[in-house]
Amino acid sequence: MKVGITYDLRSEYLKMGFSEEETAEFDQEGTIDAIESILNELNFQTERIGHIKQLVARLSKGHRWDLVFNICEGMYGNGREAQVPALLDAYNIPYVFSSPLALTLTLDKGLTKRVIRDAGLATPEFYVVSSLVDTEKINLPFPLFAKPVAEGTGKGINSSSVINNLEELKNQCSVLLSEFNQAVLVEKYLTGREFTVGVVGTGNHARTVGTMEIVLKENAEENVYSYVNKEQCETLIEYKPVLGIEKDACEALALEAYKLLDCEDGGRVDIRMDENGNPNFLEINPLAGLHPEHSDLPILCHLNGIPYLELMRMIMNSAIKKVRIKTTVNDMNFKAEP
Repeated sequence: MKVGITYDLRSEYLKMGFSEEETAEFDQEGTIDAIESILNELNFQTERIGHIKQLVARLSKGHRWDLVFNICEGMYGNGREAQVPALLDAYNIPYVFSSPLALTLTLDKGLTKRVIRDAGLATPEFYVVSSLVDTEKINLPFPLFAKPVAEGTGKGINSSSVINNLEELKNQCSVLLSEFNQAVLVEKYLTGREFTVGVVGTGNHARTVGTMEIVLKENAEENVYSYVNKEQCETLIEYKPVLGIEKDACEALALEAYKLLDCEDGGRVDIRMDENGNPNFLEINPLAGLHPEHSDLPILCHLNGIPYLELMRMIMNSAIKKVRIKTTVNDMNFKAEP
């Protein structure tokens, strides 16, 4: 089977003049090397495509693939993560991970939380701030937490994200509105433990693959899993596997949210406990990072006894099953389940 790989390479965008934070969600060469190497181990023939404009150029020349492994985040627009799968849909080329609808919805944290809340799942009370005037309308108790409504990888999150009064709220919203040119999600700040849950599969075949707790070390930015803490996770963060009732509660919530939002093949759900120890949905990442040593999903899988190759095998198995592609892989015993 011929598998194309679409991705946004961080080094390419840095050369274009974009900043480190602007390119935070994009991939390092090592991630693409690891993905391609594992796909080859699973007996797929791979071809690197690159970002959406490179994909457009390939398609216009008549290039086609049996399946595209898509991890493009996109640069512009509130549908940036959906652009590549939408283009592939237009050419009837199947791909790994979620649909344009799911990717557009989940990129907007406010809309996602509305769906989660309306379905009766636990999530912190929130308000979406589109202008500074909106801060006067917020009727939530302090402390609050503010972050850009449509960013990832901790972008826009730092020690100032935890807000204790109206003046801090206005100041932080002003900074975020100006810097990211998008609305700000303001929600009740939860004081409990923070977790992330890995999920693989699609629909009724979706299942959790483990949970890990995110523990900030003494030298980390306080109270937040921030951009700096994520970028320097090897020295600032301790990741711990989770067992028992906390694991069961987090995974039940994560799996229900994943299915509700129609995510496919694999992803990650972020959860935080409230003051009573009850898990609350924070956000979902249907295009989770896949660096084998630096990204949360592979890290939590490793902590739960799942090697990187097995994680990728499960993701590919789900993708092949959902598009009903028949394939035979030799000594890796790779095949879609019936």
